[in-house]
Amino acid sequence: MSGPTAQRGYTIKEAAALTGLPASTLRYYESIGVVPPISRGASSKHRVYDEDDLDQLMWVACLAATGLSVADMRRYVANGRLGPAAAAEQVELLAQQRDRLRVEATQVALRQEYVDLKIAYWEAVEAGDDARTELLSGQARALADRLKAVGKP
Repeated sequence: MSGPTAQRGYTIKEAAALTGLPASTLRYYESIGVVPPISRGASSKHRVYDEDDLDQLMWVACLAATGLSVADMRRYVANGRLGPAAAAEQVELLAQQRDRLRVEATQVALRQEYVDLKIAYWEAVEAGDDARTELLSGQARALADRLKAVGKP
């Protein structure tokens, strides 16, 4: 019969490598409450991450990768501890981030379209095609106006 298995402890360097977050970010997230305080080694007083810490850091890293603000990550983590009672707020928080990402995606698509128009414009300039140059110039101006309008209420 075997006793409970002890969880392996990870140094901050190992935790950084496993999560893809720099050690400075791990310390920062802890200092501002995005993640709860990490336990410390008895003699060294260095941070010792366990599997649960790494799991939480992985989903925090995923949230950060979506561009979620630090304040929203802190809220999300705090709400996560509340379980079902915070589900509606979690949905709202993530829906707002989804909407921000949709706006960003639209902006990127329009910027790509603008670059394509400018490439075509300069190809027309190089070819001496004045009619096409004028047409593309007008399209680029209209697209720039659309880009300015994206994300505005």
